[in-house]
Amino acid sequence: MDGAAYQRALGRELQQLRVRRKWTRAQLVQRLPGELSAQALASYETGTRSCTVVRFVELCAALDASPHDLLERVHDQVAQSQYPASLRVDLLLLAEADRPQLAPARGWAHAEVARHAAAARELDLAALESLAALCGLPTVELIRVLREVAPAS
Repeated sequence: MDGAAYQRALGRELQQLRVRRKWTRAQLVQRLPGELSAQALASYETGTRSCTVVRFVELCAALDASPHDLLERVHDQVAQSQYPASLRVDLLLLAEADRPQLAPARGWAHAEVARHAAAARELDLAALESLAALCGLPTVELIRVLREVAPAS
């Protein structure tokens, strides 16, 4: 079992929940019952520091998230390697995808195609996370959808 992979996946999930609420780290810290610095929260989100079970439950409560559901998503990501280092995407297929949740990604793909960019683009994890946040989706869900609608050959 790769504990570091679990910690990184947990951190990504916590960060995505916070970002979806449009909260800064300081704003989330203010909603916690115990003391925690924004710096400590950042180390949880990057997966460089482990949090206790109690702190994890406090974070979930502040983010209005089910600890069970969050851990299930984290486990699925690690167990199924759903977070690739990068993903090759066909921009033409993405620009034509008809899924409403991909509207921001479609707009980006249209702009890239209009700039005469290559039809396929390799997106690293940071780009996938940014695109997921833009679309309001968990990164793992965006990756799943992109694999369905815009796989690059």
